[in-house]
Amino acid sequence: MTDAAKVRRHAERVRELVASVVRSQIKDPRLGMITITDARITADLRDATVFYTVLGDAAAQAGTAAALDSAKGMLRSTVGKALGLRHSPTLTFVLDDVQDQVKHIDDLLAAARNADAEVQRLAARAQYAGEPQPYRLDADEDEADEAETAEAGTDETRGGERR
Repeated sequence: MTDAAKVRRHAERVRELVASVVRSQIKDPRLGMITITDARITADLRDATVFYTVLGDAAAQAGTAAALDSAKGMLRSTVGKALGLRHSPTLTFVLDDVQDQVKHIDDLLAAARNADAEVQRLAARAQYAGEPQPYRLDADEDEADEAETAEAGTDETRGGERR
């Protein structure tokens, strides 16, 4: 078993190494405006997944994926030498679609804001179906108690007179 802190350190080092090599050594014209966002490595340090984003449309993303795939061997050997491990980890590149998820969340939030505004607009014109205050207040309870006491007192006197 490998220590979790060691795995995190190696993953961070893989991210830094791949970003450095992509920036300085890969001269493929298909490579677009790429950012290496994250890297994760398995506990046995054999497989590494590198996440990246590409600025541009689907064609730029496809070209960058092809460029990374063709440079995978050079990147793997560079990472293996720098980490000093017995086995160089295999590299898998995954497009990180954070921008698409952010846009989707922004659209959902805008729809929720519009729905809230519509509810507030309808609530401003709304009227109560019954009385404006359907519940008894403390003052109403005191008056009701006094009225009940007065009625109870008159019933007792009437009952007493009849006998």
